[in-house]
Amino acid sequence: MEHVNDPYVKLAKEQGWRSRAAFKLMEIDDKDQLLRRGEVVVDLGCTPGGWSQVAVKRVGDAGKVIGLDLLEMQGIHGVEFIQGDFREEAVLRQLEEKLAGRKVGVVLSDMAPNMSGVPLVDQARGMYLAELGLEFAREHLKPEGAYLVKVFQGSDYDAFVKAMRDTFVTVATRKPKASRDRSAELYLLGRALR
Repeated sequence: MEHVNDPYVKLAKEQGWRSRAAFKLMEIDDKDQLLRRGEVVVDLGCTPGGWSQVAVKRVGDAGKVIGLDLLEMQGIHGVEFIQGDFREEAVLRQLEEKLAGRKVGVVLSDMAPNMSGVPLVDQARGMYLAELGLEFAREHLKPEGAYLVKVFQGSDYDAFVKAMRDTFVTVATRKPKASRDRSAELYLLGRALR
C-alpha cells in the first residue's frame, strides 16, 4: 500500500517515467549538473530504466547513454542497452564498441541487490554492488568524470566512503526528497578522479 500511495509513484505514472527513481536523479542533477548536453553516460543496473530516461533527455542527441543490466529492459529511444554482467569480458567488449572511442563522463549506479529481508546480508550485498561500480568507474571515467552511486548506511559504509575519497577529488552525500525517509539509502557523488 505504501508503494501504491506514494506520491512519486503516482507522479511517475502521470509523467511517463518508468520508476519513481527518476525523480531522485532529476533532483541530484538539478543540484550538481552532471548530465550535460553531449555527455557520455553509463547506467549500471539500469532496469527498469527510470535513470536512463532522465539521462537521455538531459544529454540530448549529441550525448550517449548506455545502460547495462543482468535483467532485460524494454527499449528506450536513444538508450543503447546491453544485457549482461558488466564484469564479463564479452559485455565490456560490447560496451567498448558502443563507446566508439569516447570517454565516459558519468557512471550512474542505482543498483540494489535482491533483498533477503536480513538487513546485514542486504547491506553487504548492496555495498558489494557499489564497490563493483566504483571499480568500473575507475577504469572507464574520463579524468573529470563523475560516479553517482546508491549506498545503504551500515557496517561497510565508512570504508566505502573512504574508498570513494581515495578515488575522487570531491565526494558529496545526497538524500533526495523522493528517497523515503525511513530508507537507509543515500547517494554518494564522486567527481574528478585523483
